[in-house]
Amino acid sequence: MSYLGVGVSPGNVPVYHGTFLKVVDRRIRVVELILRCVICGLGVLAAVLVGTDSQVKEIFTIRKTARFTDMKALVFLVIANGIAATYSLLQGVRCVVGMFKGSLLFNKPLAWAIFSGDQVMAYLTVAAVAAAAQSAAFAKMGQPELQWMKLCDMYGKFCNQVGEGIASALLVSLSMVVLSCISAFSLFRLYGGIKSKNGGR
Repeated sequence: MSYLGVGVSPGNVPVYHGTFLKVVDRRIRVVELILRCVICGLGVLAAVLVGTDSQVKEIFTIRKTARFTDMKALVFLVIANGIAATYSLLQGVRCVVGMFKGSLLFNKPLAWAIFSGDQVMAYLTVAAVAAAAQSAAFAKMGQPELQWMKLCDMYGKFCNQVGEGIASALLVSLSMVVLSCISAFSLFRLYGGIKSKNGGR
């Protein structure tokens, strides 16, 4: 049975085809392109905010400079967001080319490659944000039991800019998680379509 371009597979899983499939696919492509542009822009912003951040402080005539390289978690954050931005730029170009060429459906190898890449990027960006946020919490609140000072009391400007970078990186990671769901939908939809054809024989 089918209606409004929607078929029902033997497992009662809706499978879209025809004109309705094209409309759904175009909307997914537009959302994907927007998210990849957002990730590219915010990824670059996060990397620049954290990577260019520094503050000089004089302590008893001794000049100390706080840089992002002093915390390995921030180095990881900069690298992860740089990779995510580059990856999203390349995938965004693919989306634009696909729209102009009018190709609506993925083939399986390409769908698997996109799905795998998006999954890796999602895990990478989430891990980077989690590590940076933990280090930022220690810098902000200190750890008296381990005699760790509240470094943000000394380097306020540095911490504020790092906080802005982490906020941008958080949006990148959330967008990557949404993208990984979209790529999973695009991948498994192909298999759903095959099941529907086999079930109709």
